[in-house]
Formats: sequence, C-alpha cells, structure tokens
Amino acid sequence: MRTSLVLAALASVLLGGTALAEPMFNRVATFSVPLNLPADRDASKKTVSEIIASNEAGTLLAYTDAEQKALGLIDITTASAPKPAGFIPLEGEPTSVVILGDKAFVVVVTSGDNFKEPAGHLATVDLKTRQVVAKCELGGQPDSIALTKDKGKLAIVIENERDEKLNKGALPQLPAGNLTLIGIKDGGADCASRQVVDLTGIAAIEPTDPEPEFVDVNQDGLAVVTLQENNHLAIVDTKTGRIVTHFSAGTVDLKNIDKTRDGEIKPVEELKGVAREPDAVRWIDTERFVTANEGDWKGGSRGFTIFRKEGTIEFDSASMVDHIAMRHGHYPEKRSAAKGSEPEGIEVGTYGNDKLIFVGLERASLVLVFKDEGAGKAPRYLQALPGGIGPEGLLAIPQRNLLVSASETDVGEKGGARSAVTIYERKEGPAAYPTIVSQDHEGLPIGWGALSGLAAHGSTAGRLFAVTDSAYTPSRILEIDATQKPARIVAGLTVTKDGKPASYDLEGIATRANGGFWLASEGNPEIKDKPTRNILLRATAKGEIEEEIHLPEELDKHAVRFGFEGVTVTGEGADETVWLAVQREWKDDPKGKTKILSYKPASKQWGVLHYPLTAPAAGAWMGLSELTYLGNETFAVIERDNLFGAKAVKTLATFSVKGLTPAAIGAAAIPTVEKKPLRDLTPDLMKAGGYGLDKVEGMAVDKAGDLFVVTDNDGVDDSSGETQFFAFGKIAQ
Repeated sequence: MRTSLVLAALASVLLGGTALAEPMFNRVATFSVPLNLPADRDASKKTVSEIIASNEAGTLLAYTDAEQKALGLIDITTASAPKPAGFIPLEGEPTSVVILGDKAFVVVVTSGDNFKEPAGHLATVDLKTRQVVAKCELGGQPDSIALTKDKGKLAIVIENERDEKLNKGALPQLPAGNLTLIGIKDGGADCASRQVVDLTGIAAIEPTDPEPEFVDVNQDGLAVVTLQENNHLAIVDTKTGRIVTHFSAGTVDLKNIDKTRDGEIKPVEELKGVAREPDAVRWIDTERFVTANEGDWKGGSRGFTIFRKEGTIEFDSASMVDHIAMRHGHYPEKRSAAKGSEPEGIEVGTYGNDKLIFVGLERASLVLVFKDEGAGKAPRYLQALPGGIGPEGLLAIPQRNLLVSASETDVGEKGGARSAVTIYERKEGPAAYPTIVSQDHEGLPIGWGALSGLAAHGSTAGRLFAVTDSAYTPSRILEIDATQKPARIVAGLTVTKDGKPASYDLEGIATRANGGFWLASEGNPEIKDKPTRNILLRATAKGEIEEEIHLPEELDKHAVRFGFEGVTVTGEGADETVWLAVQREWKDDPKGKTKILSYKPASKQWGVLHYPLTAPAAGAWMGLSELTYLGNETFAVIERDNLFGAKAVKTLATFSVKGLTPAAIGAAAIPTVEKKPLRDLTPDLMKAGGYGLDKVEGMAVDKAGDLFVVTDNDGVDDSSGETQFFAFGKIAQ
C-alpha cells in the first residue's frame, strides 16, 4: 500500500488551509427534500434522498426517496438556487436511478420486508410528462443500477438482502442475488432482453448466497460488482454476461483507530484482519476502480481502496479517513465500536485535466475529495466538504463544475435537520470549509466536537479556550489559535477531579485572572434515573477542579432541564464576580424571561437578574447560549431559538448592569436588564450554503477586542457534524 506517501501533503492541507494552488469545491446551495412534497403529503413525515442522477446537461436532478416511495426531481439550472421540479409516486421503494435522454430508469423494491420472496421492478419515468410509462419485472429485490457507456444496456444489482433479525443476520439466507442485464431499445428498456448473471459459487464467504450491492460499468463494457457481505468483487462483461474474473476484497490491518465506544476520541487502538466489505464502487479508468469499504455483516475497514481489475490492490486508505474526520470535528465517536466514519458512497469525475475521487462518509457526514495521481501512485487528499446528514449518493457533474451529494438521514421528528441535497461548485479560490480544524499531537489527531462555550485567553490576542459538552467524556478544555485560517485547535487538556478524569456537561468557560477557569456545567433534574444539577466549577489552569459550587436549594428547586449555558467573570480578588446565563425560563420565572445569575466567591452570595427573551415562533423555544463580559459593566449574550434555516433566530445582544443590583434569591422583585441588538447571525450561517445550523453556542471577545462565535455540532449525534467558526473582527457596540 502507499498510504504513507500522502501523509505529508495531507497534514499540509489540513493544517494550513488550501496550500495547494488548485480549484476548490465550495457549497453553493442546500435543497431541503421536504420542499418537493406535494400538497397532499404530510411534510412532517420522514423523507430520504438516497441515490441521485442528472440529465446530460446537468440541469435536472432525480433522487430516490424510499420513505415516500417516490422519485423526486430538482431543477438546478441555476445551481445556487435549486427548485422543486417534480414528485413522481412509485409502486414501492426506489433504490437507485439513472437518466438517459428524457427517461429516468428507476429500480423499485415491491416486496417490502418479505425477505423470503423478494420482488421488484424497473420503472421507466418519462421526465417530460412526469409519469411512469413502463415496467420490467426483475424477479428479485434490486439495489443498484448503472448504464453502460455506449448507452446500450442497464446493469442492475439484484441484492435479495438478508433479514438482519433472523439468526443475527447470518448468511446464507436464500434466495441468492444476481446481476441482471436489460437492453435499451428505442430509448426504452427492452424487458424481453433480460439476462441474469449467476454470481453463486464465486465467493469464499457463503458462496451459495451472494448479496451484490453496487455496480458500475467502464468504457470497455466491463461491470464491477461488489458483493458486500461476501467481501468479494466480480468483473462481468456486459456484452456477453460472462464473469471475466472475480476475487476477494481482502482484509486490512488498521492502526491508530478508535475502536471503543467510551465517549472519548482516542485513536490509539488497532484492529487486525478487518474485511473490507465494500459498498459503492466506481471505475477510475478502464484498468482501475475504487471502493468505499462501509461494511455490513462482519467487516467494514473504515476507508477506501483502489483495485486493478485483475484484483491487485494499488492503494488502501487505512486509518486516514477516520483521522480526517477527527481533525474536522466530524468523527462519530458513538460508532467507534462499529465501523467508525463508515465510507459508503464513491464517485469519480474528470474536471478539466484532473480526475477526482469523492468519498462519502455516512456516519461522519463528510465528502472527501482526492485527486487521482495516476496508476501506481497514491491519490492526493484535497479537501473535505460538509453537507446533510448521512451522505449516500454522490454525483459528479463536471460539465458544469458541480458536485452533488444526497443525504439519506431525516431527523425532523426529533426536531433536527431534514434530508437534503447539497450542491457544490468547483472554481478558483480557497475552500470555505473547514473553518476550524485540529492539529496532531504526537502524530495523532486531537479529537474534538460539540464546542459549547468559548473564552478568550487572558493575555494573548487570537488565543481562545473552548469546552466540549456531555457528548464526550471525560470533559475537556481545548486551546484554539484563532489567528490562523482555518482556526486551529492546538492543544487539549482533560478536566480532572481528585486526580481522576471528570465528566460534566460543560456549556460555558471563562478565564480567571490567575490563569485558572470558571466552568459552567448544565444540569438536568428531569432525568428520572439519575438527575443532575447545575454546577459552577472553579478549576486550575491545568483543568483540575478545585471547587464545585451548587445553587442554593431555594433556587435549585425551580430548575428545569434547560440550565447553565454561559459563564463570564468581572473583577478579581475580593471583587471577583461570576455571572451565569440560564438558557430558558425556570419554574419561578415569568414567561419570556430567563435568569442572569451572579455569584461572589469571596462572600458566597448569589444574586439574580432577568433577561427578556424574544418571543419564539409557534412550536419553537427561545433561550440563551452564551454570556461574555465586554467591559464597562456591559455583557453580550447569544440568544437563539431551536430552528434551522433562514427564518431561524440566532442573534447577539448586549445589556448593561450599570445601576442595577441583582436581587437576592427568593426576592419578590427582580430587575430586568434592557437588551440591545448587536448582530444578526442568521445571515452569517446561511452564507455557508448549508441548511442553517441551529446551535450557535460559543462566543468570546479576545484581548484585542475581536469577536469570535462558534456552533455546537452535538458530537455528530443526529447532526451533520458541521462546525462553523466565525471571526468577526472588532466588536462594534
């Protein structure tokens, strides 16, 4: 393998931004799939965009939506302004699609969960009339479809997938899958020409039950087919239907990975003999192809592999993919014991003189871009692209310098982001993403995510500290060099108590005059089995907890699950005062007002002010996410709702406490601060081209008076993993 050949270039790009003087992809639009639903469909119900195709001009997209049992169309004549272009109901769950002229050929599963009698058909959709005009029965459950380069045949993978609940998903579970070939006649599918290519008896693993997953065809008419659970690859001549060759996808030894789900990103472990179990596959040229090694049954090697068509392995990414995800804050720690970042999608496209390989990471929600350097050479890493949650389908449209990804995950029912189609454009100029990355420590990435609070270094401009919330354990404090672009996480320390790693739900951090920290841990008294409390923590510069400070019982009894969200400090010594922002109203608060708490360490005295929240939209809530001292008795807060997109409320506001005295706990009258708008963050979020992130959680003003804001990606849990770090320059009050 030639993995080591790319490491130096990889580190240079990751840590120094776009050091390479070549065009970069940037996200120009995100299309929310529910926008395509007709009026008679409930837009709150789950949607999917799985596999995606385009017309020859690259102006019309078609995606499969198995949840809605339909084919969706998107007009991208203007790439930066995609529009709904059609919704075509189908008689089952579509799994893949290709377009030829004014026809879309869609493979559809009609047997549902009947694994013993799988069934499906090939539907022909007229893109002019938006109607299904023909069907070919396939005799099994289809999964992938490809069009030969001469446009003479359709190659269809009939997977006949196993029941994962039966015998723990063990193979064999007949009927076996196959590759089906159907000719094209007069622009339509010639059902009578259907030819079944038998794939049984070729794999060493469960040869009686091949489960082919994906197919692609090269210029010579050779189809490469992945048999995922069988960890096997077959090369089929589509002209004759003959298997030319076949071979095992093999295994790989993985070093410096995180294989333990324990809340900590720690790439210090290894796995040996991991079956690749490839999913998607694409030809690079007539001699080589590349696989995304997602895994399904027993394997999944967390990377991608370049094979020669006779079975020789030319390159394997090993642990590189997981490391890139870790540096970008996209690593899905909860999947460590499974398949890590889980590469699932693969695409290849030639843009000018550059042949590019795109790798979609299902669990990390990143699309990685590599440049093919030719046979015998390792591909060169170029960049990572953010998008929706769970990118499944990737589509290169080089004739328009575009790339499209389709995300299959919709967490709208949980209040999260919807499934989406993301459009990227390649042109001269720097990459807009990432805005923050981590550097390596002792040769390994500093893992991070869920940045929930920011604080400025006490004496160095452009130096910040951040905390991670309960998405990870133990708690950590990260140091950020914000003078670089992208900003760089340069160090991290573990929070300890009594000499042992400690776990809190850290939502705020403030630096103390002596170099230590004040940390705010959010409580949740509504957890039935193990309720937690809001805690103010005094820590040393090494992250050692010196004191846990709890709220007085008279106040604590009114707490709800939305607690401490920001902390800042004024004064020092005997005059030191710690200020805390409570996210939402507690039981004893008037509607629309939340608490700003004060605490004087010298006297242990608590006080309370009220902050007037903006009224949220119907069905939403409004709260505070950060608190920062600006000087001259003036503070700044992040006030936000829990919505996504252009209509969401994400703002910075200021208030002064001049002339106000915080009320004693339990007092009948509590002063209310007067807020003033400072900055509307929603346009800044929307300029990034995504679906409009909801969790703006960190803010700091450094020693030079520069303002920084960061979003929280929830540790990639029901999130796209995207983090946006903003450097706004001098703050204007």
